[in-house]
Parts: sequence; C-alpha cells; structure tokens
Amino acid sequence: MMRRSASKKAGQPNSTNSINFSPSDLFRTASSRASSKEMERIDNLFHSYANRSLGMIDPEGIETLCSDMEVDHTDVRILMLAWKMKAEKQGYFTLEEWRRGMKALRADTVSKLRKALPELEKEVKRPSNFEDFYSYSFCYCLTEEKQKSIDIESICQLLDLVLGSHFRAQVDYFIEYLKIQSDYKVINMDQWMGFFRFCNEISFPDFSSYNPDLAWPLILDNFVEWMQSKQT
Repeated sequence: MMRRSASKKAGQPNSTNSINFSPSDLFRTASSRASSKEMERIDNLFHSYANRSLGMIDPEGIETLCSDMEVDHTDVRILMLAWKMKAEKQGYFTLEEWRRGMKALRADTVSKLRKALPELEKEVKRPSNFEDFYSYSFCYCLTEEKQKSIDIESICQLLDLVLGSHFRAQVDYFIEYLKIQSDYKVINMDQWMGFFRFCNEISFPDFSSYNPDLAWPLILDNFVEWMQSKQT
C-alpha cells in the first residue's frame, strides 16, 4: 500500500497560512475607518472657523460659530462647551481641545453641535459635574498670567450666568451686596467656591444654619450681616 504524501499539491492553499477575518475584525476595521472619517470632518469644521495665523479658533471665530448655531455668544452653553473641551484660554479653542469636545459630543457638523447643546446642559447640571463646571468658569476667566482674582463687575456677571438659574434669590442679593460694598475690589477662588458651598448648605433667607464661627470667607460673614440688617 502506498504511503500518502505529506506534501501538498502545487497550488493547493495552505490553510494555516490563509488570512481569515472574523466578524469582529471586520467590524473593528469598519469602525476604525468611520472614526477616521469623523475626525477628518471634525478637523475640517475646526479649520473653517480657525484663525490661520494663530492656528486656533479665536474670539471672532467663536462669534461666527455662535451665529451659525443661532446661539448668543454670551449664552452659558458656550461656557459649557468650553468646559467640555477643557479649553484653557478664554475665547480660544485649540485643535486638540476642539477634537476632545466634538468627539465627546459626537458632533462633526454645526447642526449636530447645536443639537448636542441640550444634552450638554443636562450633563453639566448633574450634581457630580456642576461643582467642577462652577470652579472651571472662574479659572476660565483668569485671562492674565498669574492672575488669582476677578474684578467685582465681572464676578457679578459670571455669578448671574453660571449660578443664577440654580440659586436665583441668593445670587441676586449677593450681587446687590457686592455692588454696594467697598471692602472688596476683587474676588478670589476661595471666596468664589465659598459662595457655592454657602448656597448649597445655608437656609435662605433666614440663615438659621449659618455659623459665623465656622471657616467661611469673611466676605460671606459680612454679606450675612448686611442681609440681617436689611431684615430688621
């Protein structure tokens, strides 16, 4: 009986060397291709608003973007967009920041970005995110190198924009106090975050849970005294 040859006939494919794609491999390839196309559209959108000499979107570009989205450039959602991008410089978006934000929002067109704003607003307003957004909004407004504080007029505008819809009465009275007092020309981060904690922890307007012996910023002690004097 002849022994069967172990060798393959010429031209017969070797199954161990053939390339086989599983469905998951094909899905990953298609997904990677789609992701690459999405990033290309995100980059093209960036360059349509970017200042070419700066290589980033500047305040003029942001105003044009807002106009195309039919959103006022002073709308709090534009600040929320900056937070989502983790933008470092007020009024400017780098390509890296733009990519980060647009990819997270799954937006590669102006239309998609506009439609993503309501969900972004919901995301920011979650308690787990809002404190970070509130803190970010202060840092975002520090426009000078080594700047640690913000002038009273700007703080009043920022408080109304960021916190007004959450604690309307507290914000309105605090803004009124800031405008008439003469002890403080600027507000620092500790005072800014202190007011946020104050709004969350202190009953208003009776201040029954307020203890001046605790470590509150002095400006809040003065604010409470001013409020109580108004109530008598």
